[in-house]
Formats: sequence, C-alpha cells, structure tokens
Amino acid sequence: MAGYMSSKKTMEINPENSIIDKLRKRTDADKNDKSVKDLVLLLFETSFLTYGFSLDEPNTFDNRIHRMLKLGLSIDEDDAPAESDIDMPPLEAADAESKMEEVD
Repeated sequence: MAGYMSSKKTMEINPENSIIDKLRKRTDADKNDKSVKDLVLLLFETSFLTYGFSLDEPNTFDNRIHRMLKLGLSIDEDDAPAESDIDMPPLEAADAESKMEEVD
C-alpha cells in the first residue's frame, strides 16, 4: 500500500526541444564524448532538484557543474589552480566587543 502513496520519478523528454536535439546530434557524432555524458546527467539531476527530489550524491553533481563551467569558459583542467594554491586574504582579527552592539 505504501508503494502507491510514494512519489514516482518519471522524466518525460520532448524530442523537439533544442537541447535534446543537439544532445542527440552530438551523441550520434561521438558516443564516447564525456561532455555529452556530463550534460545528460546534469540535465537529469537538475530535473530531480527542480521537482523536489534530493540527490544521492550531491558532490558528484557539484563536480559535474564545475567541469561544465570550466568547459564553457575554456579552462583546461591542467591550467586551473588547485584550491590550496589560491591566495586568500587573511582573516580579520576578532574584536573582543561584538559589532552588534554598535547597531544599538
């Protein structure tokens, strides 16, 4: 009985959609294109989030988005600095008195 009450995950694809059409053409050209696979999974996971479902592995989704952003910005994986290489400004020293008291 609980199976009937739970929400079902159904994704309908409009074959006339320009995104789907372009993905199909790129898949026909090269079935092993990693960017096409990332885009398809990104489309699928984004639809999950749009309709209120949660992802099993949000870190994978995050990594996929970053790869697509780098691809869109023409950034090579080798050229991108590691997170530890980025110079961050030093943190400000914490004052003994809270800034909230200044508001009063």
